[in-house]
Amino acid sequence: MRVTQVALRPTEASNSAGRPALTPELLAATGARYSRSNEGLEAILSRIDPNNLDKSVDGIFKMIDYGHASIGDMLPIALFVDDISMWLAYELFRISPTAGGQESSTRYIKLDEEGLLAPEELGIEDGDAWRGRMGAAFLAYREALAFWEQVALDEPERVRIPAGVNEKAAGRMRRNFAFDRARYFLPVAVRTNVMLVQSARAWVGVCQHLLSHPLPEAVRCGELIREELGLCAPRLIKHAKKLESMAAGHAAERANAQKLSGSLGTGAASLEVLLPSGPLDFVADLARHDNRYAYLGEGLRRTAVRFAWDGIAFAEIRDLNRHRTGTKYCPLTPVGFYAAQDESPNTAQWQPVGERAGKLASEKLLSGDPAYLYETLLGTQFPFEHTTTADKFLYEAELRTGTGAHYRYAKHLRDVLALWYEKFPQTRGLVLEGSAEPE
Repeated sequence: MRVTQVALRPTEASNSAGRPALTPELLAATGARYSRSNEGLEAILSRIDPNNLDKSVDGIFKMIDYGHASIGDMLPIALFVDDISMWLAYELFRISPTAGGQESSTRYIKLDEEGLLAPEELGIEDGDAWRGRMGAAFLAYREALAFWEQVALDEPERVRIPAGVNEKAAGRMRRNFAFDRARYFLPVAVRTNVMLVQSARAWVGVCQHLLSHPLPEAVRCGELIREELGLCAPRLIKHAKKLESMAAGHAAERANAQKLSGSLGTGAASLEVLLPSGPLDFVADLARHDNRYAYLGEGLRRTAVRFAWDGIAFAEIRDLNRHRTGTKYCPLTPVGFYAAQDESPNTAQWQPVGERAGKLASEKLLSGDPAYLYETLLGTQFPFEHTTTADKFLYEAELRTGTGAHYRYAKHLRDVLALWYEKFPQTRGLVLEGSAEPE
């Protein structure tokens, strides 16, 4: 595992224009000064000693130590996190709702056993037996990938390659088609890489969450993040520590997952809508909505929406989890396994591998072993719920359907949209369902 802080530097155009360049803490301190002065930027920058930038932070403004944690929101930090499990990558995005970032994609990269993290890094006691189980999962992945690659060649109409696409792009779409359907057998313990950009304050919250976690992988990641924060936000790292309240919260969430154990998810969608008071006209709200980034009216922006599925694969949860608005709820209780069996009955031959993984994970969960998560595969299903507002929900539905969208979360969002149309039939045809671009 490796965490690397990447600093920003001014462009040549910025330097030529004589624009100031500040360290992250100087940027935050300069912005914070605005709350106590209307003297303007040049006057504040005049206090900076170019030979002692660190001391200049305190010379301009010192309030973080006085409890004004919001100053840390003005301190942007980019961290690249290499060689962590897919579960931990999910967790980093889950606890970083204000971050922008990317993760290595299972749609473009073929993975193998060499990418597995060592069992001792994960807190797994039966390491040799666990490696054997993960080997069976990778075997299923390879066989399923070969099967779907052949389907893409034998039945090109299933790949839905748009007319006029060149062969290079068509080949990529065929690979995506196969990777999308084979990835469900990948273990969540396989290595991936993540980069996130967010404020120092948010990173401190991430540290508190990870350092309070029962899994050693999470704790190690929290330690490495804290070290990198010390390079650019040294005044904040004293807050990056284990919190007893956070540790108790982790235990409570695991106990809740234990209570839900034994459930079976069908993939059924649900939708709840809370309308605001006053007159509403969703047709008028969508009148200027000619692309998914375009204007949406205030009625939709004021309407609360909660949409959920009683069980969807972790592969899709990883993607849906990255939508930054609102609150997501995902108790990590295995509720079945998805392996693209609805796409082809031939996948049933590998289904037992995923079912055994989910069963063992449930047994370890009930026994109190927090490392039960590393038994699961990307096809292991969990309940998932997202609470947001209608404009953000419609954006997500438009983004996650169409030619460029992964087939499975396109189905999940179409299922929820069908429930939306039942409630608001006048919006059918105005929501830009299926507008995702080809990849």
